[in-house]
Amino acid sequence: MNDAFQKDCLEILAQRVKRGEITRRRFAQLAGMLLAGAPLALRSTGAAAEAKQLVFVNWGGDAVTAYDKAYGQPFQKETGISVKQDGSGPTEGAIIAQFKSGAPSWDIVDADPFSAISLGKQGMMEPIDYHVVDKNKTRKGFGWDYAASTYFFSYVIAYDSEKYGKEAPKGMADFFDVKKFPGKRSLYKWGAAMWEAALLGDGVAPEKLYPLDLKRAHDKISAFKENVVAYWGGGSESQSLLLNGEASMAIIWSTRASLIEQDSGGRIKFIWDQGLMSPGAMAVIKGNPGGRDNAMKFIASAQDPQRQLVMFDMLGQGPANPATDALIPADKKRLNPVDPANFSKQIPLDMDWYAANYGPALDAYTKIISA
Repeated sequence: MNDAFQKDCLEILAQRVKRGEITRRRFAQLAGMLLAGAPLALRSTGAAAEAKQLVFVNWGGDAVTAYDKAYGQPFQKETGISVKQDGSGPTEGAIIAQFKSGAPSWDIVDADPFSAISLGKQGMMEPIDYHVVDKNKTRKGFGWDYAASTYFFSYVIAYDSEKYGKEAPKGMADFFDVKKFPGKRSLYKWGAAMWEAALLGDGVAPEKLYPLDLKRAHDKISAFKENVVAYWGGGSESQSLLLNGEASMAIIWSTRASLIEQDSGGRIKFIWDQGLMSPGAMAVIKGNPGGRDNAMKFIASAQDPQRQLVMFDMLGQGPANPATDALIPADKKRLNPVDPANFSKQIPLDMDWYAANYGPALDAYTKIISA
């Protein structure tokens, strides 16, 4: 689920630059880097790491610029170790291929925590050294043996307020109630968070979601199919479905929901209630060429609150370090998925459950929605 989300972050960043929504100073910095050809220089797909160098693999495009500005440049200034940004995309299959090559060229990957957990148990990832990476700079419950959380996003309910007037949905039960809230719906086509949404809509209490009752979730999703106009695969698709009026309500990424609200002039609104929060993380491939110790130092440096603030500004990522919350301007706090006021209304996805069950669960979900 992370790769699709990350690609959407890049698309959002590109749109914000075009609109001039990023501050003039930051825009000038980005423009300067682009004019200087920095992204091209940094797109080192397959680049071999050298001494005094790490290779950080993200999802490409403008994430190269964002990660370099937020994390790469400050780390090099502090340590003298350069960080090449590789935008080729650290899919689980690509990480496995890197490890099995016997000579990985990647050091740190922007990974789904559940993938890192699963691959770590198979001996492919380095354990996170929490003597270097500070667990106190992560939110409680979001530091795993093989991955350290660095950001968050959420799956939230967005709805067309003109169709429902003053009546707003209050959670997943309302999302699945087409008598109370008539109109078509849209769901995510990759299953993540849709199981939890279906169970919440079927009356399961948030604290009793895990382990997920997949049969009950799939029965709910199957019975609801006639009300679904489309299963979106990318953020722009979810945005179009709501803006064009094809869907009256959809479960979409929080980063995209704030844009839809803006683009619709407030017609499309969203709620944090029963949002499903998903963490992103950094992980280290075992046998990485730049060295385990340097990789851990890099992850630790990425915990800096100011650096995570840059990622919030540029990509809309909710910061992993709670200390960053206080640095976010008052008028932007409502857009932060992990702001205390928003966090308390949501349910985090259980990465250990996903590590053990995601593959077969997704296969079953895909069969249902494509039948």
